[in-house]
Amino acid sequence: MKMRQVQLLGGIVAFGALLFIGLLSFFRAPPKQEIKPEALQVNTTEVLVARTDIGLGQVANQSNFRWQSWPSEALSPAFVSRSNNGEKIMMELSGSIVRSPVTAGEPITAIKLIKAGQGGVLAAILPKGMRAISTRIKDETAAGRMILPNDRVDVILIRRLQSKDRGESFVSDTMFRNVRILAIGQQIETKDGKKTEASATTATLELTPRQSELLALGNSMGEISLTLRPLADLVADGANPIADNPLNKERGNSIKLLRYGVKSRSYGVN
Repeated sequence: MKMRQVQLLGGIVAFGALLFIGLLSFFRAPPKQEIKPEALQVNTTEVLVARTDIGLGQVANQSNFRWQSWPSEALSPAFVSRSNNGEKIMMELSGSIVRSPVTAGEPITAIKLIKAGQGGVLAAILPKGMRAISTRIKDETAAGRMILPNDRVDVILIRRLQSKDRGESFVSDTMFRNVRILAIGQQIETKDGKKTEASATTATLELTPRQSELLALGNSMGEISLTLRPLADLVADGANPIADNPLNKERGNSIKLLRYGVKSRSYGVN
């Protein structure tokens, strides 16, 4: 009798265990399926870009170019696309002179290149309506030759005047302010802020036609000095040179000299 009770009890326990397992599997949440985000489709076009950095005045050829995928929505009409006669245009651009520095990966545009025979590099980088004119420099008139291409300077004229009583005076004043340096000697680009060539004896300035005339006159009248301006002044004064035209004015600074014990008259050029 006891044996049958034990067997019955064991059967009940086994049935309960099976029932529990069945219910557990029934109510168990189904395994989560990993949902992969739908891949974003972006239309691209191959455009011509610089393989490496190309400096100002450097001759660019096909080895400096490469094709790179570019989003079609960000495509500019100035870019050279491979699907739009790109290979032919690349061959035509090969041998061009770089008129504005191009960084690696930057799209190649015709406005940054100029074909040989269409003018020199200096003419290519000169803005429309402006002129390039040179003036003599030396250590004491060009900030110790530490002025670099693309720096901004003020132009000072110093000249000697003689009065009727045989006295002399040296007068100085600023002819132009905020003038851009195009080149120092033959150097039109400076890398890593390095000092310009020690043998350079000229600085080429960017001026308007009228200012170029005044500078040429100033070179014949006396000595031209250049004073370097800080970068902060570019924001304050803008990018255009400011002319004071001191040659037509009667004020300025002067240094009086005595000759034969007679004080000379002081004349100003600005």
